[in-house]
Amino acid sequence: MAIQSSIPRFTPITFLFLLLLSTCPHSILPYDVTHLLTQFPDLSDFTSLLSSTAVAADLADRSSLTLLVVPNSHLRSDVRPSSATLPDVLRYHVLLEYLSWSDLRRLPDNGRLVTTLFQTTGRATSNSGSVNITYDADSGDVTVHSETSNATVLSLVQTIPYNVSIFSLSSLLIPYNLDLMASETRPTLGLNITKALIDGHNFNVAASMLTASGVVSEFEGDEGGAGITLFVPTDEGFADLPSSVRFQSLPAEKKAMVLRFHVLHSYYPLGSLESIVNPVQPTLATEENGAGSFTLNISRVNGSVGIDTGIVQASITQTVFDQNPVAIFGVSKVLLPREYFGRNSIEAKKPSDGGGVVAQPPDIALPPGDSPASNGPPSHLSSPPGVEMRSEAGNAVRVLRTMLGLWCIGLCSLLL
Repeated sequence: MAIQSSIPRFTPITFLFLLLLSTCPHSILPYDVTHLLTQFPDLSDFTSLLSSTAVAADLADRSSLTLLVVPNSHLRSDVRPSSATLPDVLRYHVLLEYLSWSDLRRLPDNGRLVTTLFQTTGRATSNSGSVNITYDADSGDVTVHSETSNATVLSLVQTIPYNVSIFSLSSLLIPYNLDLMASETRPTLGLNITKALIDGHNFNVAASMLTASGVVSEFEGDEGGAGITLFVPTDEGFADLPSSVRFQSLPAEKKAMVLRFHVLHSYYPLGSLESIVNPVQPTLATEENGAGSFTLNISRVNGSVGIDTGIVQASITQTVFDQNPVAIFGVSKVLLPREYFGRNSIEAKKPSDGGGVVAQPPDIALPPGDSPASNGPPSHLSSPPGVEMRSEAGNAVRVLRTMLGLWCIGLCSLLL
């Protein structure tokens, strides 16, 4: 009697299926934490605080995290979006790993130290950017401890294994040496920004523009708040603007907006910029035009801090002034926002030592509203070059991935 082999037979189509599984990209589950929170009305105040700061954007780049939120009834009444330290307090409520209920109930008796997003900013002293989580087997309570405050986990709000868990807390956690009322109690530095630029030399053009526009008074008024970080183009940076960039022809209000585009509404010393967690940073212009607009991409490039506007890539050349809460850095180029100057800027190449032809940059168009021939609202034809092509290409990739995934699932079901 023949013994039937228990080893499964692999047909060519089975091998094809296995090959597809091994080569299909493993995508990270996309999620919008603030969107998840909007489903819970009792968390609306905390969600609003999260959305009003850059912390919401910080979360978008994380593949796994645990968020600790505080219900409206447990949130302190003195927590306001204007607080200088609010973003770091919120970052203190973001644990940099996925934790489930079962994980919390398996904690050792002495608890476990978990790193928060605040620790990655470089502003946390020692281990003050971590929290200790303990589990009491008798009462079943899970407690989150900081050096200055404790809070009890109330419930599991939502979980998406193994990407995000959201737990509610009995109170807000405050990191060591942070004061939520700092924006109202910290004395102003009283720095004359224009004078600091003139004393720093090579910033005469920027100093005169700041004075003429009147925005310098806005910047100095922010010194007593969360602080400010200014990126100031050198005189050479202004001189190197291509003739096609009609910067001086901008209306006064838009010229002032470009100057606000050079300022972050937080104090960042050079070390923090070099190790910044979220490269996409809102500017003072963002606050007036809405989230996602007038942002700067800041990263470390070739040993220095690079600043990318989408059409201009500049770098920090020197530190003009650095004393909390004001940091002023010289930058190699004028930071041109894509919202005003398009996205297809190509700089002229420098001639080589042996002599060469300098390529002329293409025209950088102003927004449709500044063109004499423009009447009425802009259409989709006036979008910056390349935006729609990139959007269509991205959609096509997503459609192909979806079709491939469905095909793989259908093939699997047939084989089984």
